[in-house]
Amino acid sequence: MNNNLQNSNGQTAANKSRTGILLINLGTPDAPRTPEVRAYLRALLSCDRVLDINPVGRWLLLNLIILPFRPRKSAKAYRKIWMEEGSPLLVYSQKLKNALAEQFSTENIPVELGMQCGQPSLKSAVERLRKAECDRIIVLPMYPQYSSSTYGSAVEDLYKEILHDWNMPQLQIIPPFFSDSRFIEAWTKVGLPFLENNPDHVLFSFHSLPIRHLQKSDRSGNWCKNNHECCLELVNENRHCYSAQCYHTAKLLAERYNLSAEKWSISFQSRFGRDEWIKPDTEQQLARLAESGVKRVVVFCPAFVADSLETLEEIGIRAAEHFRKHGGEELKLIPSLNDHPEWIHALTSIIRQQLAK
Repeated sequence: MNNNLQNSNGQTAANKSRTGILLINLGTPDAPRTPEVRAYLRALLSCDRVLDINPVGRWLLLNLIILPFRPRKSAKAYRKIWMEEGSPLLVYSQKLKNALAEQFSTENIPVELGMQCGQPSLKSAVERLRKAECDRIIVLPMYPQYSSSTYGSAVEDLYKEILHDWNMPQLQIIPPFFSDSRFIEAWTKVGLPFLENNPDHVLFSFHSLPIRHLQKSDRSGNWCKNNHECCLELVNENRHCYSAQCYHTAKLLAERYNLSAEKWSISFQSRFGRDEWIKPDTEQQLARLAESGVKRVVVFCPAFVADSLETLEEIGIRAAEHFRKHGGEELKLIPSLNDHPEWIHALTSIIRQQLAK
């Protein structure tokens, strides 16, 4: 006996279910002004996966130290990279969403973009998928490497949005894609024109994290050695380690470009506060390279899939100035994947792989 309910045309209810695609990214301020940046930072840093300290300490740090001073400085930095259409992160994310929507339009599969902080909000994206009557959602957190503060918080925020839904959708969450050959190939294509002139050095700069975040990801309790030596190879014990995944991404890219060991290195950027963070620091690494005689360097930022403040201003402007200050001549920032055709092709393939499951 067929257990599926049938309508008068013999169509099963199961056949009428609809799939949607949800892209999640961190977000951006609504404008490069102090009030908007303050609201963005408040939303971002109120998350206990980002500022993973006790609630009282987090409130004091946020309201007495960070929010009174940092928004003005950050707003000034945002103004340096703001595009006519808006924030680069949002502009490129929207273009990517639209390109993917076109790829899946013939199958009537809607694609939505939700930001954890800022607009379009994750809540509004989920609501649009509800209105489209999507029973199944393919979820892609736009973070290549896993960290609790990014990928983990994205998944948590999504669960909070659907927690009280009477009809819970089926979620298929795509895992971190730091070693996916399609992700690596997209970066290879984007970076190739910048390596044709044979730069002196290639630097892979990743967003840094407090060391305690790495230690929390070590389920064995004794693998993390608080230095990069335990990250050089990806093994079972460090499979959840953000730093180890970053090293693996860089290693795969270096292999694709046939870079010799002395021609490339890894560093970590965007440190904040007084806690110990993953090293080496990007600016310190650039200073060492310049002082050792490196004149021309190109920088990849493979923790970001869309250009943002951290790539365009922190690396493209500030780090470039720092490199020249210490004797370097030219720093070229490799554009992020943004809406590059190879990245659209890669994501389409990654999503279709999930649809087939």
